[in-house]
Amino acid sequence: MAAESFVFQTAGQILGKLTTLAFREIGLIWGVKKDFKRLESTVSAIKAVLLDAAEQKKKNRQVEDWLEKLQDVLYDIDDLLDDFMTEDLRRKVVIKGSKRKAVKNFFSSSNSLALRITMSRKLKNIRSKLEDIDADRKQFALVERALYSPVAYPLREQTHSFIRASDVIGRDRDKNKIIKLLLSNCSSSASSGTIENIPVLPIVGLGGLGKTTLAKLVYNDDAITSNFETRLWICVSEDFDLKKVIEKIMNDATGADHAHLDLNRLQSSLRTTLDSKKFLLVLDDVWNEDRKKWTELKDLLNCGSHGSKIVVTTRKKTTAKIMGTLIPYELKGLSKDECMSIFVKCAFTEGEELQYPKLVEIGKAIVMKCGGLPLAVKSLGSLLYTKREERDWLYIIDNDIWKIEPKENDILPILKLSYNEMPLHLKQCFAYFARFPKGLVISNYTMIQMWMAHGFIQSSDGSRQLEDIGNQYFHELLSRSFFQYESMSFKPSFDNTLFGVTMHDLVHDLALSVVGEEVSYVSYDTRNIFEGTRHLVFSAMILEGKEFPHFLLKLNKVRSFSFQFKVGPISKTFVDTLMKTFSCLRILDLNGSKCKELPGSVGTLKHLRYLNLTGNRNIKALPNTICNLVNLQTLFLVACVKLQDLPRDFGNLSRLRSLNLTSKMTCYPKKGHAEGLRSLQNLWIQSCDHLESLLGGMKNFTALRDLSIYNCPSLTSLPIESMRYLTSLEALRIGHCENLNLLKEEDTMMELPKGFLSLELLDIPKLKELPRGFENAAATIKYIKIRDCPSFEILPEWFQNCTSLTKLLLRNCMLLESLPLGLHQLTALRFLGIKNCSDTLSRKCERETGEYWPWISLIPEIHLE
Repeated sequence: MAAESFVFQTAGQILGKLTTLAFREIGLIWGVKKDFKRLESTVSAIKAVLLDAAEQKKKNRQVEDWLEKLQDVLYDIDDLLDDFMTEDLRRKVVIKGSKRKAVKNFFSSSNSLALRITMSRKLKNIRSKLEDIDADRKQFALVERALYSPVAYPLREQTHSFIRASDVIGRDRDKNKIIKLLLSNCSSSASSGTIENIPVLPIVGLGGLGKTTLAKLVYNDDAITSNFETRLWICVSEDFDLKKVIEKIMNDATGADHAHLDLNRLQSSLRTTLDSKKFLLVLDDVWNEDRKKWTELKDLLNCGSHGSKIVVTTRKKTTAKIMGTLIPYELKGLSKDECMSIFVKCAFTEGEELQYPKLVEIGKAIVMKCGGLPLAVKSLGSLLYTKREERDWLYIIDNDIWKIEPKENDILPILKLSYNEMPLHLKQCFAYFARFPKGLVISNYTMIQMWMAHGFIQSSDGSRQLEDIGNQYFHELLSRSFFQYESMSFKPSFDNTLFGVTMHDLVHDLALSVVGEEVSYVSYDTRNIFEGTRHLVFSAMILEGKEFPHFLLKLNKVRSFSFQFKVGPISKTFVDTLMKTFSCLRILDLNGSKCKELPGSVGTLKHLRYLNLTGNRNIKALPNTICNLVNLQTLFLVACVKLQDLPRDFGNLSRLRSLNLTSKMTCYPKKGHAEGLRSLQNLWIQSCDHLESLLGGMKNFTALRDLSIYNCPSLTSLPIESMRYLTSLEALRIGHCENLNLLKEEDTMMELPKGFLSLELLDIPKLKELPRGFENAAATIKYIKIRDCPSFEILPEWFQNCTSLTKLLLRNCMLLESLPLGLHQLTALRFLGIKNCSDTLSRKCERETGEYWPWISLIPEIHLE
């Protein structure tokens, strides 16, 4: 089923392209100006009635079919317009960088003429299809509707999501009961009266009741942390695979990746790790109903010391019966008053509810609809946070969606209501989460790059960066409680610009219901698949020696492809067939596929915006054809430890915005690698063991906003002259570069630009002080983190000029004995952390008695040794 919001947005994207100056020029060059104009007119007429079509499709199956056909044709139009744009970009690259002979060949050869004829014919054919669909529209008597735009209020500021008792309402009694059960001797069994070696306590309840929240409360309680030597948290979700579950347990227990071990070695390592230890294992979100699978895992876990416990959270009573040795703890809904407390907290700022007594009364009726489910209450409360008109609140009560008959008290209708109230631009972004497996931690950075790759993010006037708009969209979704921060397995960056989120399973179900068949999870056992699938997730775990599945050869319209698990090694032939089949790809994610060689056919993926080769540790070189990808925006080469160099014409990637690089290069960027990369916004260089220097070519990165350099032990200095050209730089992160010296004589004037925001310097043994040129950013810098720098001994006097500084952390700097005078003037400072520095500095910061305490005490959040 095509989501009508997707049709509306796709139509908008097409119109956005056709009305640009760039496409007017393309129309003239290719001789298709009139065709473009007719196409624009038809799309505009159809788009005007799409909101009415969305309403009529609920009652008229023919309208729904019409929308699905329209969506398919609009995707084809988008692909064709992308073809025109791509050929125009390639023409400009040829003009800029190639010899006259190449330019002449590009324009005067029979190849160019044939291309012009082919493109013109495709355009006429697709326009004819669209006009046929437009003719069908008239039989439905669709009318134009205005797009309702509610008044926008400021979004609630996001806080860290790590579970704190004060953030949870109504679960103290449940928490205390479970803690009591976990700390008891557990001498009785639920059914047979026998004694189990490791008691298993299931927490059972409907989706959205807060089982995971309750488990986190228990897991982080002081009584639990002090009584269990080892605590382990594993999100199992729907796939209860023995090897995968053991891998997750071992990864959490040791902090290392165990994917390379076979099952026999894994079970041996597991038993060794847990042997004679008193541990608490939480298996969150279990769906397994196969007793044999659970017995195999349970037998391996019977190795801990007396007092070890396992907690299982599940929606299914069958699962609880199979896995539990203790009587399942059945979680109930919250009381009306508790739900109302949550609702008020989500719908109003503190104390604001007193100003709106009528809204509070309406809120009570809304809360009654939620059936005690905190997720539903939170979702609707967040939805109404920006709305103060009674009609908006009454709409929630009166909407037809409440009349939908639920399945097993499902709250999808409630969540669907929140989805329906989203602005159209957010609906598309939210639905894209369906292509990620349940329980996966997703970084905001990755998601925003993917939204950009699909064209979900547009700047109306070009004045704002796409990344900034994407960040706004992401926080809007966070404010609506559709997902939450995840800090247990994804540590946020110091400035909180990089963080991970998880999505509740029910919310994920909602996303799947919205996208319908556009997203498909397939394996070798898949028999039926929708030929209009646009986003494909391959869920096979072992692909070594296997061919590309034949049933996928018919899916020539796929726009994104990824593997659900780390697979491989996959063959070059497999990847080559994949690329030749999915010619419309915007996103290709080969993360962890252990591909040894990337085929030259990658250069044919002219629509590609996002390519992830992370973890392909055997790739030694990239084909030069990759430089034909003139639309490429994001390239991940993380942990490609054998990569010798970048291709010769790498600088042709003029639209590249993000590059994450691991290689064996001794210097970067080399000639030809940087000249055209004037759109580059993010450059992350990590684990480049042989990298000795960054060269002057970096001066071409005038749009660079984020420069991160980690784990480059041979790097000795930064290119000072080139750094002056990085006038857009906002964040500089350097860590674990043991030979880096920022204070060589010629480096003392290394400058940071005005407008700079965030500085992190971690584990740089030679760092004694900050370069003088950093003072240039004093007025705008907001975040400073200096950690594990044993030679760092002084903060500069200009520190008192950092009037925008909001967060400062100094940690493991043993020679640092004082803070500069005038720090009391930093009234914007909201967070101060000083840990494991010199004894002298510790005394000066002591509570009540320290020299610095009078001004430190004014800072809202303080973390002292």
